[in-house]
Amino acid sequence: MNTLLARVLDRIDAYARLTRIDRPIGNFLLLWPMLWALWLAAEGPPRPLVLGVFVAGVVVMRAAGCVINDFADRNFDGHVKRTVSRPMATGRVSAKEALTLFVVLCLVAFALVLLMNALTIWLSLVAVALAATYPFMKRYTYLPQVHLGAAFGWAVPMAFAAELDSVPPLAWLVFIAAVVWATVYDTMYAMVDRDDDLKVGIKSTAVLFGDQDRPIIGILQALLTLILIVIGVRAQMGAYYFVSLGAATLCFVYQQYLIRDRDRESCFRGFMNNNIYGGIVFLGIVLHYTYGAG
Repeated sequence: MNTLLARVLDRIDAYARLTRIDRPIGNFLLLWPMLWALWLAAEGPPRPLVLGVFVAGVVVMRAAGCVINDFADRNFDGHVKRTVSRPMATGRVSAKEALTLFVVLCLVAFALVLLMNALTIWLSLVAVALAATYPFMKRYTYLPQVHLGAAFGWAVPMAFAAELDSVPPLAWLVFIAAVVWATVYDTMYAMVDRDDDLKVGIKSTAVLFGDQDRPIIGILQALLTLILIVIGVRAQMGAYYFVSLGAATLCFVYQQYLIRDRDRESCFRGFMNNNIYGGIVFLGIVLHYTYGAG
């Protein structure tokens, strides 16, 4: 009995690590643009059912994305310092187990989205396709971070569809903002692995940008700031939003400071700081719809 319990606990631990339950940062980076979109679409707090479905869906699909990512990288992770201890790299989880878990998680996410309207259900099929194909893009293109941005950001048009039963132009502006933002923070993340990626032949924006990584990240950060200003103007946001956006932009200044020497640990800290950035932007949106123009 003790042996059986130990085996069950071992599988639970292996699957938890495979789905990154122990590393919630990915959940937050997915959640922030989705929450921006829900509050903008509803012009305030969204319906509880919609909010519950989307928060749960983000958590489930992020877990599914981690599983398929490790499946795709199972022959590479053992050669990268940051990923050498992942369950598939060490042999704790088989390819068959990973694929089965991925399918189960996608079915759970689809069951959740069935509670929404038809347009949201149709859009969810694109979300699955983006999540399933992203991990393989790093074999063929130096822009997998852009593909990741599309996968992470696809919750934005879905959120507008769930609230409004349509996807207005504002939704696509928020989607573009999500794509640019993901390219920013995932390039910092890729800078952590750049030396190892060059050895094993994995492509990324960090590899593509090379010594120009910091200025290009800065340009993308400025572009994101401009897009969020346009979103604020189109959505008729007030002072709370724009003050919060100004405070969030200070995070970008800090991130540039952190990555100045391209040190692995500092680049990772820059990546992590984006959680604060997304939260500050969301706070500005919430304050606007709670207290008015300010």
